[in-house]
Amino acid sequence: MGLTLYILECSDASLYTGVTNDLERRFAEHQEGLNPDAYTYSKRPVRLLFAETFQDYNLAHEWEKRIKGWSKKKKWALIKGEWKSLKLFSECQNDSHHKNK
Repeated sequence: MGLTLYILECSDASLYTGVTNDLERRFAEHQEGLNPDAYTYSKRPVRLLFAETFQDYNLAHEWEKRIKGWSKKKKWALIKGEWKSLKLFSECQNDSHHKNK
């Protein structure tokens, strides 16, 4: 049994990324609002958009941290399986980037 990386859509349209060893239980915890200090507490209901199971715990946590740093557009590309868009949103969009000069 591994860890599942998941992405939720909150009622305010924000996206929450997490990792769990029991997705069904963790999703129920988000929906029930067990922890008033949790990000999703005031943003319920939530909707599960993406889940991927990893057998390597370190890799699951590494990807969680990486995805949390992504833009919303890039997360949606992952959720929708739009690999070309995911690659596009991975490129630097700054005006100072050499490809934009």
